Amino acid sequence: MGQKTHPVGFRVGVLRKWRSNWFATDDLVPVYVTEDRKIRQQIGKTYRGAGVAEVQVERAVQDRVLVTVRAARPGIIIGRGGSEIEKLQQELSRMTGRQVRIGVLEVERPELEAPLVAQDVSFQIENRINPYRAMKETIRRVMAAGAQGVKLRISGRLGGAELSRVVEMKQGRVPLQTLRADVDYGLSEAMTKYGVIGVKAWVCRGEIWSPNRRTDEGR
Repeated sequence: MGQKTHPVGFRVGVLRKWRSNWFATDDLVPVYVTEDRKIRQQIGKTYRGAGVAEVQVERAVQDRVLVTVRAARPGIIIGRGGSEIEKLQQELSRMTGRQVRIGVLEVERPELEAPLVAQDVSFQIENRINPYRAMKETIRRVMAAGAQGVKLRISGRLGGAELSRVVEMKQGRVPLQTLRADVDYGLSEAMTKYGVIGVKAWVCRGEIWSPNRRTDEGR
C-alpha cells in the first residue's frame, strides 16, 4: 500500500502557515477546533458560488474571532453596501457565541488555486457536462495560466454507470514528495442525481528554494 499524506499539511511549517492561528488551553482546544470547522462549513455552504479558496481563522482573545475569506468573487460575500457580510457576521456570532469579524480578500489568479479548480470541475459535472471533457478543458486552462503541472481525479458513478470508478488525468509535473515544490490541493463534491462524485485537484505552481523569497501572487 502507498503511504498517503495531505499535500498542504505536509508543507505546513516549510512553505505554508496554519489556516487556524490561535493558542488555547487543553480544555478549549476541542471547542475551538469544532468552531473553526463549523465556520468553514457555513461559509462554504452559504457562498458556494463565490469561489471560496480558503478560510483563515485567528483568535487573539477568547471572545473575538477574526475570519479572513479568500474568494474569487468577493462581491458575492460582501453584498450591496456590505449587507451580506454584516448578515454573515451576525450569523457566525450567534453560532459561536463570540464576536466575529470578517475580512474578504480577492484571489487574483483563481486558475492556480486547487480548491477552485476542483470546484470548477464539480460544477461542470453537476451541469451534466461530460466529466472527461470537463477535466480536459480545466487542465488546459490551468496550464495556460502558468502552472507547472496539474492532476485531477474524479470518482463515483460517472455518467450514471451502475459501478463507480476512478478516472485520473495529469499534465506536467506534480512532485508530491518534494517539499520545495509549491503543490496546492483541493477537494470538492458534485451532487448529481446518481449520487456524489468526488473531485480532487493537485496544482504545482513551481518550486520555492527559500520561504523568505516566496512570492504569492494569488495568495
